[in-house]
Amino acid sequence: MGIRIIAGKLKKREIKGIPKDKELRPILSRIKKSLFDIIRPKIIGAKFLDLYAGTGSVGIEAVSRGADLVIFVEVDEKLVKILKKNLERFKIENQTEVYQRDILLGLEWLKDFKGEKFFDIIFMGPPYKEKIVSRTLELISDAGILKEKGIIIAQHHIKEKVETDKFNLFRTEKYGDSILSFFENKNVAM
Repeated sequence: MGIRIIAGKLKKREIKGIPKDKELRPILSRIKKSLFDIIRPKIIGAKFLDLYAGTGSVGIEAVSRGADLVIFVEVDEKLVKILKKNLERFKIENQTEVYQRDILLGLEWLKDFKGEKFFDIIFMGPPYKEKIVSRTLELISDAGILKEKGIIIAQHHIKEKVETDKFNLFRTEKYGDSILSFFENKNVAM
């Protein structure tokens, strides 16, 4: 069974072309539904960054639910091609941009993207085995790409210890062996 968009203008549309040979762990529908229920007040009109985008399921859901612009960053060339084809098929290329980049080499290239601290919401779902959520939070902070009242959501394995002195952890949600951790800038209430 493929990955479907849960709600919004693309509801029930299927993301196609997902390779079977990849070690992908797409976000489960129940986790994605819960995520978007939680961030519902912030999604309309948001500038959304989908790091380690993979299939693009989370970012496409964000467009479907009203985000103004979604930037996808994925290192795998094959996944980038599949993602671009799905964006074209859904006719949402004007609301999205896709970059094939290695996130761990830094995010400074996104600094002052389009002339401002740009992102309202940053989602990351890196491969569980890499255990790189803490490092990615540091890179986000170093690049200064989160708006003052923006949020970061990290999907990670329950055994991954996430540590940061750059952001405040304000919420966690557990789903089996997965956790969604929600972060905000220091001294800013959601």
